[in-house]
Formats: sequence, structure tokens, C-alpha cells
Amino acid sequence: MDIGSTEIVAAVPPERADETVRAFGTFTPDLEALVAWLVSLGIDTVAMESTGIYWVPIYDLLEQHGITPYLVNVRHVKIVPGRKSDWNDAQWLQKLHMLGLLHGSFRPDAEILALRTLVRYRAEVIQHRAPHILHMQKALLLMNLHLSVVLSDITGVTGQAIIRAIVAGERDAARLAALRNPACKASVAEITKALTGTWQAEQLFVLQQALSLFDHYTERIVACDGEIERLLAAMESRGEDDAPLPDLPPAKGKSKTKNAPAASTRAQLARIVGVDLVAITGLSASSVQTILAEIGTDMTRFPTVKHFCSWLGLAPHNDISGGKVLRSRTMKVVNRAAQAFRQAAQSVARSNTAFGSYFRAMRARKGPQQAVVATAHKLARTVYFMLLRGEPFQEESVAAYDERRQEREIRQLARRAKKLGFTLTEAAPRPVEATT
Repeated sequence: MDIGSTEIVAAVPPERADETVRAFGTFTPDLEALVAWLVSLGIDTVAMESTGIYWVPIYDLLEQHGITPYLVNVRHVKIVPGRKSDWNDAQWLQKLHMLGLLHGSFRPDAEILALRTLVRYRAEVIQHRAPHILHMQKALLLMNLHLSVVLSDITGVTGQAIIRAIVAGERDAARLAALRNPACKASVAEITKALTGTWQAEQLFVLQQALSLFDHYTERIVACDGEIERLLAAMESRGEDDAPLPDLPPAKGKSKTKNAPAASTRAQLARIVGVDLVAITGLSASSVQTILAEIGTDMTRFPTVKHFCSWLGLAPHNDISGGKVLRSRTMKVVNRAAQAFRQAAQSVARSNTAFGSYFRAMRARKGPQQAVVATAHKLARTVYFMLLRGEPFQEESVAAYDERRQEREIRQLARRAKKLGFTLTEAAPRPVEATT
């Protein structure tokens, strides 16, 4: 099938029908007629190439009628011999699919798909809210009110209290500074000085409008969290049947996750998958929610952990010719789970953990960009095996990790020495010199 916004062109094997290529509309009656035609011909599998999201309705309808759909990557089929047309595309897809040269895209089960829809929409709402924070900051700066200089985040407790007071009509800098939260690092005197500026009517109007829009999107985020929480509570446990909410350890120290989901999200996710993925260093409830919404919970869909990391775009892709590696790189993929793993890798860079030690070792060898990918790859492998085996996360100490790494380096040096005809021996310890 070659799927567009108004037409679907379907091609079947020549031995199945006299008319091998037919065009159908995209309305629901047209889709039902298309599926009925395929069922009458005894079609078991369908390969489809689509523009945008027009493939979703026909994909679901095919699954309902017992036909296995394969949503293929357009890069695998874009080179069509002969003149380019939808009919030629459909016939070319059918030929490649018949020869077994196409692979279907990964798609989780219906419950995870529902969770994915809500989580992605929540992320989009957060993105739509972000420009209005910049509008508030710009309006303040144009009135020479340097609130963003003395506060690291104007959407924090102190920043929001001051901005709402300004919108309510307060103009006295001392009274505004008195709204400072005790945990704020800036002093009252600094905030008072920063809030001494001009009060322009047009900028105050912009500030009020931006704050109103910020509040509106914040309410939408809260509504999304409520719907996600309801969906998670209704999902069955993928581990033990009717498993209760587990007793989890307290949140990680110094955790300052912005836009965190509902408080019960971590426990609900642990109940569903059977293990607490938030216990992994660098991962939060928000990132775990994003990862599970993208990869699902069934790791048997991936033959090995290498297939899983390759699908995420975190494994090296080698171009080999004549037995030699011509180029090694990671493939450019658009994957929200991979992005969450990369963000988690950056968060452990300075941590006193095994992942942090690994990140710093890779950064010293290959640079910061490669260190982020390598650490994200290591985190992804950890998540894969925890979901596959249902085993809890056991954090390794830095000393144990450094000892294993040193042993591995010694073995590598011994192999290199043996290959060059030398024997690697341990040097005797230096005598301690006496001091006077």
C-alpha cells in the first residue's frame, strides 16, 4: 500500500487477482472496502508506506481483521525503478515485501499506545508553555527589572510570587522583594535593587497576558497528569497479577526534576513493569514514563540487546567493505526514548557512581559527545535487562567498577604484549624512602 491523505493505492500478487492494483479513498467506508477486498483474496500481511499519520486508521483496521501490517521505512523503498508514481510505488512495495526485504516498524500494544499518546501530548504542552516564560522575562527586562538576573528561575516560588504581585498592581520594590522565599540565594537587598525600574503600561499588559497563558498551559499539564494517572491505575501489571503498589525507597537526593509527573507515577510504573526503573542512576519518574511510553514493556520484541540499542540509535553502525571498517558512527534517529537516555547520561557526568565514573573515563578517551552516547547506551542496556529478566537494579560501587576496569585494561595490555612477542609482568613496588 502507498498511503496518502486522499488516496490509498494497493497492489497484490498477480496470481491473487486479475486486477492487481486498485485505488481506494481514505474515508472509513473506503477503508472497510479495501480490507474486505484483501480478506477475499486471502492476504495475510501488508507492507505500507505512508505520508504523515495517515497510516494509523488502516493499520488498526487491518489488525482487527487478522492481517499483519508492516509499516516500512521510506528510506528502504525510496529508490523505485522507472517512472515515479503511486501505482509504481505500490507494486514496488509488494515485490520487496514478497521477497522478504522489508521490516515493519516497532509498535507497542494498545495500552502502551494510549500512554504514548498522552505522554507525547504532555511534552508538546510543556513546549508550548516555554515561549510564554520568555515573554515574561523579556517584558521585565524591557522595564529594566532584572528579576531573571537575581533568580535562576522566574517560574519558581519567589519569581511567581513577585510577578503575580506586579500583575496585581504592586509597584514598590521593597514590598516585592519581601515576597522572597527563605530558600532563595539572592538577598532582599539584591532583589530590591533588581526590581527598581520603569513601569510601562504596554509591557505590563504583555506580562499579564504571558502569565495568563502560562497558567493556562500549566492547568493543561495538570489535566494531562490526571489522565495519565488514571490510565496507569487501570493498566494491568506485566509482572505478577493484581500486584499492589510497591513500597519504594525515598526519592533520590538533590533531585530537581522540572515538570515532574504526579507523585504516584513512580509507584504505578513499578507496579506495571515489576521493577523500579527510577532506581537507576540518572533516571527520574518523568524520564522513565517517557521511555516506557516509547519502548513498551515487552523486550522479547527485540531479539537481543544489540537490536534494542541499535533501534534507539545508541549503537555504532559500521560500514564494512573488504573486511575493513570504513566508517563507524551512530545512526541519526528521531527517538524520544533515546533522547531521555542521553539526558540521563548527561545528568550522571559528575555523580560519584559507577555510571559517572564510566562517563568520565569515556570523556577522557573519546570526548564529551561520544561519552554521552556511550553512557546512554549503558543505561539502555540496564533498562533492557531489568525489563527482560524482572530483576531489580543493583548499584555498583565506584571502587568495584574501577577495579574491574583496571583488570580489563591489564588483560588487554597482556594480549597486545603477547601479540608483539613480549611478556607483561607486574613491576615490583618501589621502596619507601626514609624521611628525616
